[in-house]
Amino acid sequence: MNLPFILDVALGLIFIYLILSLLASEIQELITTVLQWRAEHLRRSVEIFLAGDAQNSEKPEVIQLVNRIYGNPLIQSINQEAKGLLATLPRRVTWVFASFFSLLRKSNSRFRKETVFGDQKRSAPSYIGGDNFANTFMDTLQLPTLVKKITEIRLEKFKKEHLGEIIQILITLDSSINNQELSSNIATDYKQLELEYNRIINEFKKDKYDIYMSINRMRDSLDKYIYRFESNMENHEDILDKPLRELKFLRKDIFEDPEKAIVLGGLKPNINEIVKSIKKGSDIHDEVIANLQDKDSETYKKVKELIDLLPDSVVNSIETMAKRAQMRAKTTEEGINLLRKEIENSFDSSMERAGGVYKRNAKGVAILIGITLAIATNTDTFHIVDRLSKDSLLREIIIKKAVEAESSNALGMNQPYSNELLKDVELPIGWTIPNLTQQICGDDVSPENAMFCVRVTNGQSNVSVREIDWKNFQVSKSPIFRILIMIGGWFISGIAIAMGAPFWFDLLSKVMNVRNAGKKGKQSSKNQDE
Repeated sequence: MNLPFILDVALGLIFIYLILSLLASEIQELITTVLQWRAEHLRRSVEIFLAGDAQNSEKPEVIQLVNRIYGNPLIQSINQEAKGLLATLPRRVTWVFASFFSLLRKSNSRFRKETVFGDQKRSAPSYIGGDNFANTFMDTLQLPTLVKKITEIRLEKFKKEHLGEIIQILITLDSSINNQELSSNIATDYKQLELEYNRIINEFKKDKYDIYMSINRMRDSLDKYIYRFESNMENHEDILDKPLRELKFLRKDIFEDPEKAIVLGGLKPNINEIVKSIKKGSDIHDEVIANLQDKDSETYKKVKELIDLLPDSVVNSIETMAKRAQMRAKTTEEGINLLRKEIENSFDSSMERAGGVYKRNAKGVAILIGITLAIATNTDTFHIVDRLSKDSLLREIIIKKAVEAESSNALGMNQPYSNELLKDVELPIGWTIPNLTQQICGDDVSPENAMFCVRVTNGQSNVSVREIDWKNFQVSKSPIFRILIMIGGWFISGIAIAMGAPFWFDLLSKVMNVRNAGKKGKQSSKNQDE
């Protein structure tokens, strides 16, 4: 037995594995498409990512949150579906099969409705990028709404504290004023200031101005008030001089630097404060809820619904990421962007681990399909090796087909289908009478002394299974060992088929290169002409 002979047998065996691997890959892809394993696995992975573990992923609030994320237009735009009856007909057929199999699985959550994707949806994307998920999740959290509401609450508080300090100055002044006209003018000026402050805050709530413009306008209103206050000093310098200096000091202390006023007033909440606003029991959460006076308002409903929807595990995870983002953020906008990036990175890491789990599960399914296919086609590795080593004609035909397959792969062509490679070749597999006879009985065993060897009364030796006269079976205990070997051959073939067509294509090319590599020619002498 020389090396070329061994390589020829190996090529024949690899070729048969390649053919069956192509068929197994097509079967697995069909099952994956019909049952939507990728989309369903992604959905489960998102639930686990949000819940923190698999145990809490089945909680109703987690499922409802994921349903809302999947219902977001950013996610729905990923799942492109065909339109029209003819275009959607194949998908509808797969939905029928998928629905049938989904009935076999128990679901304890009423939020899933008909399918695992919720909201009556029958399909979902098989891949979601980290950036898309982060944007969708941030949109679901409604953080901009919370930022606006917290700023509104604190701006109102800032106004009250600021006006309260002015009132204290005026109360002290009022005890020293004996002039009714002066007292009335001062009260009127204060009422005007209060009205201007209220108008500025209302316009901020209507998004006419941002927080910086609102603070600057409040400063300008205070400047006008101080100017009017100062205009009343004629003949009253002894009374109004001290209050005027206090007002100017107050103005300088608060509005000299608008950025300082915003920071001291907490008018630009940091990302950590924003996340705490959705955490039940936190002081900021209580502040937001307490200041939402109108329980029927749209803002209150959105905030309350969001807080009730978020599971504690999700809030805790977001809070941890917010703390990391806060250490690097200088502004609220930068903090939100950093939090979005933290969510994106965490999601990508989680999906990378989930991808590994899916690959392991897919490999297990591939092994089951491979073993089932090996049994269904009676692909016995030991029998194939035995046939290839004894039948030179079969070996040459299979090697020729293997060369054709390797050539198409080397030229960058698409992998050929199994039926194209099987033209004009009869592989040593299948449940045919000659093949079974050789497997179980051997080449030199008489039919009278073999297990499952068929002796047909009409004398024909090559008949199909349906034409067998089962009454004339003659069974012997001697081929039991051969049957055990055949079962072992099935198992080995199943594992080999599960390796996948790309693996066998690559191995086929390597073995072909070794087989085609001949002996090196004798090196010519440098001075051969001489």
